[in-house]
Amino acid sequence: MATLALQLRDYRLTTAEILYHMPDHPGLLQTYVWQALDLAPRFPELGRFLKFWERNLDGKLHSVRVANCELIKPPQIRANTSLLVLH
Repeated sequence: MATLALQLRDYRLTTAEILYHMPDHPGLLQTYVWQALDLAPRFPELGRFLKFWERNLDGKLHSVRVANCELIKPPQIRANTSLLVLH
């Protein structure tokens, strides 16, 4: 589906910082950053990605930190506090 269509359905830009154990050195953590449009608060796209990770990749997941923001927002209206007139 097109990006704008997803945003109109309340999908938000979602970023996940994924910490995982390195397969060859389990005592060390590596960071992976994932980003896509996803539907908060359930995050189905991120959930599918993490299931794929657990099934197909060797690095065991340690933790996932998620942040998201709306890309399409209502306009912000401010009252004008002054008026300048030039001749």
